Amino acid sequence: MTASLTLVVLMAVMFGAGITIMLERSLTRVLIGFLLVGNAVNVLIYLMSGAPGLAPILGEGVDADEISDPLPQVFVLTAIVINLGITAFMLALIYRSWWLAQLGAKGDLIDDEDEDLHDAEEAADLFRISAADDAAVQELIEASDEEYDRALDDELELEASARDDLEAGSAERPEADR
Repeated sequence: MTASLTLVVLMAVMFGAGITIMLERSLTRVLIGFLLVGNAVNVLIYLMSGAPGLAPILGEGVDADEISDPLPQVFVLTAIVINLGITAFMLALIYRSWWLAQLGAKGDLIDDEDEDLHDAEEAADLFRISAADDAAVQELIEASDEEYDRALDDELELEASARDDLEAGSAERPEADR
């Protein structure tokens, strides 16, 4: 396929207009310029793809020289997806910028104050829950009919200290003594 002069002119106009519009300060104009440049890139890839042919599927009775190159089609699809992702990101930036402009002098301090209030309420709830848990555990201990065995507790203490002393003694000896 020979490049159509109309498509070449359309691509050049879209590139020129897109870059000119992207140089503006408004985020909305930057987005519109980016969309124009993205579509101009798609037209450029289409123009550079070569002669049209059969679908890029090799089958029985299909000559490999008669099919079109599938790579430019993949590039165009990839460019469309990238363009869509960046457009969504730019729209989010534009919305956030508009929202902050509506707040005026407060800026984005509102989020911080709301977050601090939420954190304080959550901490107070956790404190209340832990106090209730402590009270419930204490009630269970008091209601239990098991007796505290002081002798067993002392025996376990002695075993733990002997084990700690043994481990401390083996750690202090050099490797050759072991």
